[in-house]
Amino acid sequence: MRMRHMQPQQERSSFLRTCFDWVMTLAISAGIVFVVHAFVAEVYLVPTGSMLSTVQLQDRLIGEKISYKFGKPQAGDIITFNDPAGTGHTLLKRVIATEGQTIDLRDGNVYVDNKKLNEPYVNHQPTEPITNQGVGPQGAITFPYTVPAHCIWVMGDNRGNSLDSRWFGAVDISSVSSRGFWIIWPFDHAKSLERPH
Repeated sequence: MRMRHMQPQQERSSFLRTCFDWVMTLAISAGIVFVVHAFVAEVYLVPTGSMLSTVQLQDRLIGEKISYKFGKPQAGDIITFNDPAGTGHTLLKRVIATEGQTIDLRDGNVYVDNKKLNEPYVNHQPTEPITNQGVGPQGAITFPYTVPAHCIWVMGDNRGNSLDSRWFGAVDISSVSSRGFWIIWPFDHAKSLERPH
């Protein structure tokens, strides 16, 4: 049996073809990751306890970006958005009221359009105005407060440890980046973040 040896030209061509295949695979993979990150979903690390006990400190969650391309945030949604105070941080809070609704804080409770909210996720913490942090970027927030057009009112579930709309005011819908969809890490915290019924 005679062995055929590859010519140097064939070896070089095979090597270049393999390199090209690897480069194309990496480029396509990077493109898919970019599209998913920019338009479909993003993973967030939660650095604070402002959403306890719904979302724990250091949880990782998926924020899906498709819902708000076709609709607006609804009361009860957990959302990510750009900090209205201009810090450049992404915040995670719960939508409490939407444009045109009137929010009031009375006797430690939240009222939307004069109806007391049932909020089992706050663990019976009283909800009070934030007065110990100075004046927020929209000035002093007074109650009752009507949410302006194209805006939402958001609050952290851990009411005693959350800088939210009580301090920075209503959030422009255009600054919302995603809807909290699922806690993925750690596994013992994994759960859906559906709005309460």
